[in-house]
Amino acid sequence: MAYIDTNNDEPGIRELFTFRPETGAAMSQLAQTLLRGPSSLTPLERELIAAVTSHENDCFFCHNSHAAAANALAKDGELVARVLKDPDAAGVSKKVQSLLVIARHVAKSGKEVTPALIDNARAAGASDQEIHDGVLVAAAFCMFNRYVDGLGARTPQNPADYVPMGEMLATVGYVR
Repeated sequence: MAYIDTNNDEPGIRELFTFRPETGAAMSQLAQTLLRGPSSLTPLERELIAAVTSHENDCFFCHNSHAAAANALAKDGELVARVLKDPDAAGVSKKVQSLLVIARHVAKSGKEVTPALIDNARAAGASDQEIHDGVLVAAAFCMFNRYVDGLGARTPQNPADYVPMGEMLATVGYVR
């Protein structure tokens, strides 16, 4: 149960969105735009950024739900675990790897992103729009992570509980 009385049994961020539907709708739409809206980054690539950022922020709910969504999109139940363990051997492009490095820095502080990281992403094939979109996804997930953890949202502890959530996010998206 969250630190506040939300009067619902939804898990994670859904608990908070249900508690305040007027802000929840806007935040759901933001997630939909960032993760499924127009971008040359695929939904899978953007879910990877969300999952890695959430992992860096130690947000169990967001990491597991977005890892499950990424794995569902990839049709590979171990992709995110491989990316976290050894990005070079995970089967993702150098471009995505460079954007994940930037996301890890954004999770610490936006000021941790350096011109050298941006140059590395460009050298790996990322366009300025892709760098922008990657940083924006990571920054937004810092907010989502802090929202979930800052209010102690209900967080299922069994990783298997996230598989159906990930399937739903992969197929339906973020706006209900």
